[in-house]
Amino acid sequence: MRTLLIERAAHMLRTREPITLRSLVAGTSVSTMAVYTHFGGMDGMWKALRQEGFTRLGARLATVTTSQDPVRDLTALVAAYANNALQHPDLYRVMFDADFGLEDAQAADDTLEYLVQAAERGRRAGRFRADIQPLELATQSWVIGHGLVSLVATGPLPRETLDYGTTLLTALFISSGDQPDTCHQSVEDGWKQLLATG
Repeated sequence: MRTLLIERAAHMLRTREPITLRSLVAGTSVSTMAVYTHFGGMDGMWKALRQEGFTRLGARLATVTTSQDPVRDLTALVAAYANNALQHPDLYRVMFDADFGLEDAQAADDTLEYLVQAAERGRRAGRFRADIQPLELATQSWVIGHGLVSLVATGPLPRETLDYGTTLLTALFISSGDQPDTCHQSVEDGWKQLLATG
C-alpha cells in the first residue's frame, strides 16, 4: 500500500494533477487514513517520495560493476544516474525538491559516494592528478549528468542530447589529468552503459 501511494503521487506530479489527501486516494481501494498510517500525513508522504527516489538511485548505482578502469567506472556511474532518471522521471522530479526533508539523509550522500570512490581510484591509479579532490571531481561529474538528463527526462530536449555526455566528461577528465586517447576510450566504454540499459 505504501508503494502504491508513492507511485501514485509520483505519477500525479508528472501529469501535473493537484495532489491532495483525497485526490491521492481517489480511484484506489485505499482510504485517506492509510496516508496517516503509512506516512503520518501528507508531509511524511512527500518525504517518503523523495526518499524512494534516492533509494532507487542507490540501488541502480550499486549495479555498476567495478573494473580495472576507474575512468570508465566513473563514467558508467554518471550513465547509471541518467538511466535512473529516465526510468523513474516522476521520482526524479521530486528528489531534489528541498521543500521536504528525507527520512534518511545519509541515503542521498551515499549515492554521491559511489562517484567519489571511483574518482579516488582514478587518482590513485594516476589517471587524475594528485592534487585533484575526489569529492570535487565526483560533484562535477554529477553536475554534467544531472544537467543533461534534466533537460531530457523532465525538460524540452530530445534523448539524443545525452550524447553530449561523452564530450563533456572527456573534457572534464582530461582537464583533471587524464591522457586524451585513453580518456576518450574509457568514457566511450562507460557511457555505453546508458545505451545498454536505457
